[in-house]
Amino acid sequence: MWKKALVLAAIAGIAVVAAKKFKEASDERELWHEATTAPDHR
Repeated sequence: MWKKALVLAAIAGIAVVAAKKFKEASDERELWHEATTAPDHR
């Protein structure tokens, strides 16, 4: 019982960390794209 709960908690923790890293990488890519593309002149 406790072992199963511990495994589920570990998996949830890993998922949270992975999601945070993915979001940070996505934000970084978005900023890089914004900084390196030509401005929109209208």
